[in-house]
Amino acid sequence: MNWIILILAGLMEVGFTFCLGKTKTATGHELIGWWSGFLVSLALSMFLMAKAAEKLPIGTVYPVWTGIGAVGAVLVGILFFHEPATFWRLFFITTLILSIIGLKVMA
Repeated sequence: MNWIILILAGLMEVGFTFCLGKTKTATGHELIGWWSGFLVSLALSMFLMAKAAEKLPIGTVYPVWTGIGAVGAVLVGILFFHEPATFWRLFFITTLILSIIGLKVMA
């Protein structure tokens, strides 16, 4: 269950990254909505990470949380913000994913 909580925390990190990206082009009420989504996602991410850290080692929790966020941020950038999907970006994201899996297997 703690791993599910940690994964959800990482996904909330991806959520606040997405909202932050959307604030770059939003105006008016839409901007307020994206900033609100950012703050809610940020708070949920921190809360869930803290819950996961109650049972899992912090030396595992933090790298997995940031890894999920990093992978998610790159994928969000590629899929929603038209950032380049170069070979090296995808190669290093793949190595990051393998490292996250390695931490799970070794924990």
